[in-house]
Amino acid sequence: MAACLMLAGLVPLEGQQPMDRGITAVPGLRVGHHTLTGRPTGCTVVLSEAGAVAGVDVRGSAPGTRETDLLSPVNSVSEVHAVVLSGGSAFGLSAADGVMTYLSERNVGYAVGPNRVPIVPAAIIFDLGVGGDPTIRPTSQCGYAAAVAATDGPVAEGNIGVGAGATVGKLAGWTRAMKGGVGSASIVYDDGTVVAALVVVNAVGDVVDPATGRILAGARGEDGNTFLDVRRLIRSGTLRGARNSGENTSLAVVATNARLTKTQATKLAQMAHDGFARSIYPVHTPVDGDVVFALATGQSEVPADLLVLGALAADVVADAVLRAVRAAEGLPGLPAARDVR
Repeated sequence: MAACLMLAGLVPLEGQQPMDRGITAVPGLRVGHHTLTGRPTGCTVVLSEAGAVAGVDVRGSAPGTRETDLLSPVNSVSEVHAVVLSGGSAFGLSAADGVMTYLSERNVGYAVGPNRVPIVPAAIIFDLGVGGDPTIRPTSQCGYAAAVAATDGPVAEGNIGVGAGATVGKLAGWTRAMKGGVGSASIVYDDGTVVAALVVVNAVGDVVDPATGRILAGARGEDGNTFLDVRRLIRSGTLRGARNSGENTSLAVVATNARLTKTQATKLAQMAHDGFARSIYPVHTPVDGDVVFALATGQSEVPADLLVLGALAADVVADAVLRAVRAAEGLPGLPAARDVR
């Protein structure tokens, strides 16, 4: 079973071309971003209007979420119609209202008698400290605009949508931080099986290339152009004390066209968190709200191998993290990976 790979450390097999669409390589999924103009913030939506079996795994201790209890395997509703990722801290959860309005206008949703109720889980990042007036934050209008803009084309990455105000490397304080962003990656097997991810990287820790161990973005030294390397500082015992509380979060939506149960989708989300663990140090901390959603559209007739799908989900999450910081552009006081050598 050969695969067409778009991973930073892997090479496509002979005679095959790498995918560059990201999570929209999964048929039936569309992605839309909306970025606010008043300050760097926004929201991103992954639409699955035909419905997708969904699961979720929350690992960070400071999450901001909506409809995650519904995704528990013991609860009744199995399919969702969109997932929303938003800036604006808890205020940004209202972006999901706009996506619900968009879907309701198209008669998309869970059938309840004569009514249809769109199921739209959501999660947020904290970006209120970036770029000016913190009262400028995503609302339901942001979610609606992102849904209207959604396409099945290549996913835009970097400073867009929920990634507009994302930052990384804050363990040494905001003045040493760098720009995060949105990234997306996919793997396509020659039998048509697809595993893909979309992430927003807003971590307190450093982003590290798992293939080389090299820091791509993270806490900077006094000169602003070198990395402190929080791995070294933590191990030496020199990085202790108070931190910014709950101002960080990395979020992911992993997706496949395989046919999964709700329990299997939840396991897919759990395994996908390994991609964060490979590429962000430290991760799943008391001051991060890391969340992974999983979607399974069920369009593939190939029997699902959850072990393989989960391993690949971790791969695409890690690659999407690297793509996010490589695509990011610097803001005043927040250089991007491309700015620091």
